[in-house]
Amino acid sequence: MKIHNYSAGPSILPQEVFKKSAEAILDFNNSGLSILEISHRSKDFVAVMDEARALAIELLGLEGKGYQALFLAGGASLEFIMAPYNLMKVGGKAAYLDSGTWASAAIKEAQFFGETVIVASSKESNYNHIPKGYTVPSDADYFHCTSNNTIFGTQMKEFPSLDIPVVCDMSSDIFSRVLDFSKFDIIYAGAQKNMGPAGTTLVVIKEEILGKNGRAIPSMLDYTKHIKAESMYNTPPVFPVYAALLTLKWIKDKGGVAAVEKLNIAKATLLYSEIDRNPLFKGASVVEDRSTMNATFLLNDEEHAPIFDALWKEAGISGLPGHRSVGGYRASMYNAMNIESVQVLVDVMKALEGKI
Repeated sequence: MKIHNYSAGPSILPQEVFKKSAEAILDFNNSGLSILEISHRSKDFVAVMDEARALAIELLGLEGKGYQALFLAGGASLEFIMAPYNLMKVGGKAAYLDSGTWASAAIKEAQFFGETVIVASSKESNYNHIPKGYTVPSDADYFHCTSNNTIFGTQMKEFPSLDIPVVCDMSSDIFSRVLDFSKFDIIYAGAQKNMGPAGTTLVVIKEEILGKNGRAIPSMLDYTKHIKAESMYNTPPVFPVYAALLTLKWIKDKGGVAAVEKLNIAKATLLYSEIDRNPLFKGASVVEDRSTMNATFLLNDEEHAPIFDALWKEAGISGLPGHRSVGGYRASMYNAMNIESVQVLVDVMKALEGKI
């Protein structure tokens, strides 16, 4: 039976990435060595790292615009620390938009470094929408936002144009839609949603914003040192970077981010249309802020849950239960999920309607 993987992460990846990764585990580049055992300083892996960094910049449309791409360890959670360490001045302040669990976690880390202004929050409504109409202090050292809120199923559709650096956590929607990425000065994203297996984090930085905060920064947390070392300051996560490169190549072969976005819109439209049509279900987030990556929805009557759960499990669906913060269900439709799998879930929802 085909399994339809709706896990929020680590998540579905393209089948060809699994296949090529498996081949590399046995024999990488006909070297007789596994990708798991090669030196990160070897010619073959340096080529992987260089290509992955360059392809990330290309797919984001940032070539020739002064950006550097890094593949680091520590996940987005470490970037919650690295961003303020590198950007917040001594005695300075930063501005944050509180739109979900991970945005809140980033705020807590920034507070160790200085004044942290929360420009707006949707916490009072359990983060079911993206705050709007807020003002970002012009004297802040930077503004931080989270583009997509995996747990709550919300996504920023617009971003402010500011005269201060803009930092964005794009962990769960990187490479899923076309944006003017030059509006951002730092973009970071854990790989385990749209880009590869867990274990590496993509960080894209406009280099000119660094070195201006007056802080002494520990070497492993200093973006400038990682840039100078071309993402090889210490031993990088070799296999996750290789799998990320394969995934980036897959995106390019699909036609790039614009082509992938069209597929993502089609998948989200199919599922949200059924959520809105079917009287047994309701969406968990406000309509205008719905995420194309993570659709959160609830049963109108929880007594129907045992029947629905049996139906989707029988259909080969995996990873559908929602986060405990929201309850209900969460269908994560990352780039690698095909529309046929979304149709299976829609058919199951229709089948429940026929049984009630």
